[in-house]
Amino acid sequence: MKHASVVSLVALGFLTIPALADAQPKPAGAAPEAATRAEADAAEPADAPAPEAASPADDDAPPATAAPVPGTPGGSFAPLPAWPEPGNDAAELKRQNSERPTDAAGKRGERAVFAEDWWAHARPVLELHGNFRVRAEMFYQFALGRVDKPGEAMWPQPADNFYRVGSTSAPQGPSLCTQDEVGRGSNTSGTLATYDCKSGTQAGANLRFRLDPELHISDNLRVMTQIDLFDNLVLGSTPGGYRNNPSATGAGYDVAARSGYTPIGFNTTTTAPPTSGINNLGDSIRVKRAWAEYATPVGELRFGRMPNHWGLGILNNAGDGYDDNYQSTVDRIQFTTGIKPLDLYVTGAWDFINEGATSDNLGITRGQAYDVAQSDDVTQYMLAVARRKSREMTRLSLARGEVVFNAGIQVHYRHQLLANDGDGACTGNGAGSLSCQPGDLKFSRRNATTWTPDLWLQLLYKKFRFEAEAVTIQGTMDNNLPANGQTTTANVGYKVRQYGLATELEQRLVEDKLRLGFNFGWSSGDSDVNGLAPPLNNAAGQNGNRTDSTFRFNPAYSLDLILYRNILSRVQGTYYFKPSVTYDFLRDASGQKLGGGVTAIWSRASEFMQAPGHARDLGVELNAQVYFQSKDGARNDDPSKKGGFFTKLEYGVLFPMAGLGYSPAAKSKINQQLNFNAANTNTAQTLRWYMGVFF
Repeated sequence: MKHASVVSLVALGFLTIPALADAQPKPAGAAPEAATRAEADAAEPADAPAPEAASPADDDAPPATAAPVPGTPGGSFAPLPAWPEPGNDAAELKRQNSERPTDAAGKRGERAVFAEDWWAHARPVLELHGNFRVRAEMFYQFALGRVDKPGEAMWPQPADNFYRVGSTSAPQGPSLCTQDEVGRGSNTSGTLATYDCKSGTQAGANLRFRLDPELHISDNLRVMTQIDLFDNLVLGSTPGGYRNNPSATGAGYDVAARSGYTPIGFNTTTTAPPTSGINNLGDSIRVKRAWAEYATPVGELRFGRMPNHWGLGILNNAGDGYDDNYQSTVDRIQFTTGIKPLDLYVTGAWDFINEGATSDNLGITRGQAYDVAQSDDVTQYMLAVARRKSREMTRLSLARGEVVFNAGIQVHYRHQLLANDGDGACTGNGAGSLSCQPGDLKFSRRNATTWTPDLWLQLLYKKFRFEAEAVTIQGTMDNNLPANGQTTTANVGYKVRQYGLATELEQRLVEDKLRLGFNFGWSSGDSDVNGLAPPLNNAAGQNGNRTDSTFRFNPAYSLDLILYRNILSRVQGTYYFKPSVTYDFLRDASGQKLGGGVTAIWSRASEFMQAPGHARDLGVELNAQVYFQSKDGARNDDPSKKGGFFTKLEYGVLFPMAGLGYSPAAKSKINQQLNFNAANTNTAQTLRWYMGVFF
């Protein structure tokens, strides 16, 4: 067999890798990427099967004899030319092609590969994608000036801020500041630092390095993973010399004695890697997902721990955005099939939501842990039907001025009979902890069932996009309390009636540099619940009927910088209106761009009694950003993707309205106990600087 030159072989490999990388199917569960950011770049359906793979090469073929070295008549070495000779190279390639065996597949061995066939034989192949980010953030007055108990606050006051909830309540925060530091005089002496410290600012920075390795075994088989290093690690949070040890009393942890070289934190000279239970609640490396995808002639099989996304992501959101903090991940076995000519796809899945205690929880040592009970399993099944045009056909239709319509519906069925959810020691009424013994588990009757239909639709026309998602959760349960060991059902007839809706409109103009948008969303509320968000480490109390009707968007569905991203953490029991405009001031074909944008969000409570201030209007938030992307990214050929170095500076301000204030009764009480202005709310502000590298 004749070989091409080493230079030609390497060049062919590098030219082929990007093209094949772009042709790989989307990760499991990825949202229908809905031409939201790239013109008509509607991705394949989230559950669409991968294209049928080519036939594998024959690995059992007999070995071939060694061929002469390319470029020499009989294999002997010859001096290389001093400069390129295209004419000679072309003639040599033509000669080699004429000498290629007619029955190449039958005459070559495993190690004899022609240059044009190299990629098909270079298996397995490991691809590395991911991103690295550092985010510096400043939160100012996120508590909105409210003086709530720490466990009941929508956003806790800064820990170094002194305040009282009432005239008779215990004070919160330190009294260790000087007159000068609190603005009550000019004395700076530390011996007189007895004044109440005041602070409305919380600031810091965090980082994350995310890897998305893809192991391609063949054209139709691959294993996908997601690994986070320093997952949102707060910079400076693991200083050297600081560590924890298990408490001598067996309750929690104690701070260990410091070294004589760093007796106080001020003497810190280095940082230590995060270690769970020692100096952090998480480890330095966290494996988030691992799943396999196998494309068969009749559909695609996916199995493992994978991302879970549908539609716009208001219910299930993969959270793979470059600035996301939350994500939906599911343990699932899934199969997708379809009718390609009709662009119709059907997906069925078996989900492992919550299996309860395992043999490891009970100290039953086996080589393989197993689920010790079946009645406490949260069982879920999913069926989805979607009609979606392929990316290429979508581009073609939009170029012709045709309307493209995509839609789908996903339905979940979930059930659990018994529950083991309570907190506390396993020997009491707690759930299956890591210190349980056989026979310790106690159960309560849950008998919960829910049906969740989720409808998604998308309409595209030229540079216009309209997309919507509507979901409802309907169900019943016998008991909604987390405590274990109950012998009777506490709330027979408890109902779940939740509804959510989100719409997005986008119009692109000026060669797609200008993007105009308008978003609307609504989540049902509950007038029998106090507060839009549940209290810290507790479930929201139901004051009246036994119907849970507060729908909560997935927190990965991002809208703003303050209210929904931080204070409420998500859309829940509210509705909003969000106009936006974004413009790329400078943009070239290499992917480099400089732009900015502004957004306004008006939020209201779905049920005014659920808002803290018993009023519908929650506030108006204004956000602005300036961003820059470099030209050194490998993915910059797609305007919808981040590539290379990317940075942005964002500012947000929230003007709270009556709904985020106090109820009339609470306001009167606070003003009487503290002072006349104590119940007023303050404007919240944030400043963010994002720096990232994408590959």
